Amino acid sequence: MSGLTYETVARFAQQGGTLYFGVLFMGGLIYGLWPRHKETFNRMASLPLETDEDDHVQS
Repeated sequence: MSGLTYETVARFAQQGGTLYFGVLFMGGLIYGLWPRHKETFNRMASLPLETDEDDHVQS
């Protein structure tokens, strides 16, 4: 009988999925906290507070 059972595949999928989403989360966190992106995120955060619609359009 082969060592590839449902339990083996399920365990691999759970651990692989956890690792995959952990790496994806860390990549997003690093991107979001990278100093080069700070000004962009601050500008985007203030967009809902602006009243003039022309302020939203970049030229």
